[in-house]
Amino acid sequence: MKNILQKVLPSLVLILFLSCKEENKNGEKETVHKNPVSENYNISILLDLSDRISLKKNPNSTMEYYQRDLGYIKSVSEAFTQHLKSKRIRQIDDKMQLFFNPEPESPEINSIANELKIKVDKDNASKDLLNSISGNYASKTAKIYDSAIKDDNYIGSDIWNFFDSKVQDQCIDKGYRNILVILTDGYMFYEGTQIKNGTLSSYLTPQLIKQNGLNTNDWQKKFESENFGFIKIDNDLSNLEVLVLGINPGKNNPYEEKVIKAYWSKWLTEMNIKHFEIKSADLPSNTDKIIKDFILNKE
Repeated sequence: MKNILQKVLPSLVLILFLSCKEENKNGEKETVHKNPVSENYNISILLDLSDRISLKKNPNSTMEYYQRDLGYIKSVSEAFTQHLKSKRIRQIDDKMQLFFNPEPESPEINSIANELKIKVDKDNASKDLLNSISGNYASKTAKIYDSAIKDDNYIGSDIWNFFDSKVQDQCIDKGYRNILVILTDGYMFYEGTQIKNGTLSSYLTPQLIKQNGLNTNDWQKKFESENFGFIKIDNDLSNLEVLVLGINPGKNNPYEEKVIKAYWSKWLTEMNIKHFEIKSADLPSNTDKIIKDFILNKE
């Protein structure tokens, strides 16, 4: 019996050791987030204030698109607040801000946007501040949309130029988890930035999609073989995560939504953005979980 134990015991010890080691590995996967809770967040929101929010051109009886935007923004601010509340006071050093491109001509809108640049750190973090962020964002962004709709002067959306000349400086900070949330219907157009380079462009409109012949069931084959897409931007944005919300294709092309998402996916991938999601326009109640999962990194 003693001889048998002497022979079997080393094997049992080895098995137990490997089992414990495997349990630890599994435990790490469950408890260690890719982005730990103590990480500092730098959240930017880019608003597309083009005529997609026009009540005259794009009415929606279920819920107007600007109201959906406000619901998305509410979810973003709630996720930001939840993140802050999960940290100890001394760990807090987080930011949230709001951008447009081009900037509206309205001084009122730009003034409100400036007020929505929030920095929370150990020196100013308080229960009152944390509890006020979501309501503050909701009321002030509502004023922005009200002003833009009342003004009724939609100058377009220059998202391509924002990525080309501004995103690196304005949305990415070293030592932060940088998240950019873009509220857009997926189209891009601005009179001052219309660049074409063969089959690539800095803009995307329903007319361009039709012109490129991407309105038939073999659109994907044509898209890939003829190298359609946005003009590549030579920026390494690997330290940026992007959530695109509100994709809203026109009704004349059943493939348009897939085409829009293909343009965006190819473009974001080319900029080395490894974590991104592109979501269609939906009611805020259906999008709330998507937004919070993305920001709070609950995979």
